[in-house]
Amino acid sequence: MKKWLLLPMVALIFSGCDDSKGAFLESVPSQNDLPTAVHKLESIIQKEGLTHFATIDHSANAKKVNMSLKPETVVLFGNPVVGSKLMQCNPSMGVDLPLRLLFTTNYEGETTITYVNPEYWSLKHNIKDKTCLAIINQIHIALRDLAEKAGKKEK
Repeated sequence: MKKWLLLPMVALIFSGCDDSKGAFLESVPSQNDLPTAVHKLESIIQKEGLTHFATIDHSANAKKVNMSLKPETVVLFGNPVVGSKLMQCNPSMGVDLPLRLLFTTNYEGETTITYVNPEYWSLKHNIKDKTCLAIINQIHIALRDLAEKAGKKEK
């Protein structure tokens, strides 16, 4: 009997490791190194008329406390009008705003840009309003577009 209960539990655990559509985190490989990709995103944010709230260099902060991290930087940005509309849908959205893109570099020197799939917010914050869901969908498209632009090498 215990074996029959264990098998579905193991299957459930491994099904949660799928990195396909609907995943909580989405990543885009960058053709640029981390500093170039971050700088490129900051320039795009300015050109697009978005608000740049902060750039946090986690590796530099780790170094200040005598620890080491591979290169890791997060950029916080957004559109206060759109963010405010989402917080009107549910004030708890303030936990996930402003938007952020995480830039990491692995040991092989490959840089990846990662963000939370905004579709997850509809579950996390119990958002069912069609207007709010449409905003979330637009943000999902925008985050993917920004990550791809920041990661694309200039010709």
